[in-house]
Amino acid sequence: MKTILIVDDNASIRTLVRDYLNEQGFRTITADNGQNALYTARQEKPDLILLDIMMPKMDGYQFITAYRKENDAPIILLTAKLEESDKVLGLELGADDYLTKPFGMRELLARIRAVLRRAGADVFQSDSLRAADILLERDTRQVKVSGVPVTLTPSEFDLLAALIESPGRVYTRADLLIKLQGTTLDGVERTIDVHIRNLRTKIEPDPTKPRYIETVFGIGYRFCETVEP
Repeated sequence: MKTILIVDDNASIRTLVRDYLNEQGFRTITADNGQNALYTARQEKPDLILLDIMMPKMDGYQFITAYRKENDAPIILLTAKLEESDKVLGLELGADDYLTKPFGMRELLARIRAVLRRAGADVFQSDSLRAADILLERDTRQVKVSGVPVTLTPSEFDLLAALIESPGRVYTRADLLIKLQGTTLDGVERTIDVHIRNLRTKIEPDPTKPRYIETVFGIGYRFCETVEP
């Protein structure tokens, strides 16, 4: 049974989401602010976190910054903010997906299942992917660059896997959104740019001059087949 931590300072939202997810077979725990959420997450080690942004004591952005230093469990933002820049900031800090309030319970469930699939969908695949100096192990969901382990979020891992599977192929942002979410519905293509930027920070020797993930201007991205020393 998967455990989901619901973090929101609105008691009605916590109760509504908790009761619905319990009916769907999840174990749920709740917190009403970022500080309590950080303590609870460290104790309970949830499989996924639903995280409000605007909260007292510690907001969602501060929570992600602190939690990502010690755990890569997937995080879905529940945000009342409508500005794209606010959503992008959450993704840049390490969130995997987001839903804008108000949202439907069925859409929430679909997003949860999609993110959990991304976090563990490859557990039955024992193959690995190798390209240039990067080794990606599907069974353990580990990545090494030049032999050095690199920690990726579930979305970053799946995005890198999609690119490495077909080196040289140019993917549009819409293609990559479908890879991550299964649909482009309510998807912001800039989400892919944020994940790519985060990936480059983690795997590129110089993120400002990428060797592995190339931008194909006006189209999207591709993984470079050969990397020059």
